[in-house]
Amino acid sequence: MTRYNLTIGGKSVPTSDHFEVRNPSTGAVVGLAPSGSSADLNAAVESAQRAFVRWSKTSHDERKKLCHAAAQKISDHADEIAHLITLEQGKPLNGLGSRFEMNRAGAWATYTAGLDIPVKLIQDSNEGRIELHRRPIGVVGSITPWNWPAMIAIWHIFPALRAGNTVVNKPSPYTPLSTLRMIELINEVMPAGVINSIAGEDSLGAAMSEHDGIGKIVFTGSASTGKKVMSSAANTLKRLTLELGGNDAGIVLPDVDPKKIVADLFWGSFINNGQTCAALKRLYVHDDVYDDLCKELVAFAKTVPVGDGMKDDSQLGPVQNRMQFEKVARLVDAAKKGGGKVLMGGETQKGTLFYPITIIADLDNGNPLVDEEQFGPALPVIRYSEIDEVISRANDNPNGLGGSVWSTNIEKAREYGAELECGTVWINKHGPIQPNVPYGGIKSSGIGVEFGEEGLFENTNVQVMSS
Repeated sequence: MTRYNLTIGGKSVPTSDHFEVRNPSTGAVVGLAPSGSSADLNAAVESAQRAFVRWSKTSHDERKKLCHAAAQKISDHADEIAHLITLEQGKPLNGLGSRFEMNRAGAWATYTAGLDIPVKLIQDSNEGRIELHRRPIGVVGSITPWNWPAMIAIWHIFPALRAGNTVVNKPSPYTPLSTLRMIELINEVMPAGVINSIAGEDSLGAAMSEHDGIGKIVFTGSASTGKKVMSSAANTLKRLTLELGGNDAGIVLPDVDPKKIVADLFWGSFINNGQTCAALKRLYVHDDVYDDLCKELVAFAKTVPVGDGMKDDSQLGPVQNRMQFEKVARLVDAAKKGGGKVLMGGETQKGTLFYPITIIADLDNGNPLVDEEQFGPALPVIRYSEIDEVISRANDNPNGLGGSVWSTNIEKAREYGAELECGTVWINKHGPIQPNVPYGGIKSSGIGVEFGEEGLFENTNVQVMSS
């Protein structure tokens, strides 16, 4: 059984204690993760602080070169990391699973490595010259979740490094192995101490938020945990980027052909078994196409194989952990008790984390499956008749990550989409994101944005130089 180590100061650091990481498909132990201590965290932060002195003064061209080298290292080992993701997270190797994740992670790292941070000239006149410079913050603490463990780590780490910061990353205790290995690989090309890893219980994340040696926290996870991060970071006035939970609404207009949109609707909802922040989690469908769309969704869902991610034909895997499984089961039970019509799934199997693809019709706002983020393979389908009224229902939620409108009339869809209270609106699709487009939530779905120039700049402090 492989015992994994921390990476601190460019060195592999063993710990006296380890914890088991289990495959959610089989329950088998797939590796022993290091259980880091507060002393390990302090050592990682101190290492990152020392490295920052030199790394922050490295030229932009040199940082680009090293970040590109790190991106290439990840791409070269993509299949190795993908296998680890499948073993610890459960998603299939193929399809929109682990290999897809690593392909996207490599592309994201490469794109981010090539971004520039220009000096902005504000004024150049007889009154003087004023420039806006962007300087690195210092040590960035990255706390990553279990749903897309490698890709989200890339989203956190590479903008921070490209901007001249150093990083301490803590992966989820459910899925630490792939991220620990990836950071080992990055350290083969990066200067010692620029990127460090710790692992352990959630209490380490709280300690990171409070740590006075960390200048910024970037966190992806639930809104409730994000609020705790924000609270504990307040005493040190840390910079924050928080990408938190979503309960994305999709609105289907009456002019659609259900057969033409069903595949995109399904995968917008069920990619990664619904365990995606920006998955479609509430589907509002107009009366005129409601019955036909429900029928097409069920027919399509029945063609999607669910099974062990190591099997070539699996397209969806298990729910990653028992706590999340029980949440999905609770919300589905509430939907059934609240009068929802189960079109497919809805029954659990004891002793397994495989939850069936579940589609429940005839629900409305006020039911827990509609109001709460399920983060699993259960989709409520909600009937509506008036567009103004359904936009109000879609917005009647504390979350505001993403939303979508589905129609053959693109201009009309854009008009309605502009009324949705969310950070991203998709037209005739749901969930696609790309490295050059800012992404973030409003309301309880987060603070700040990631990706592109705007996301890169969130890893900097502004310094105005006036002469």
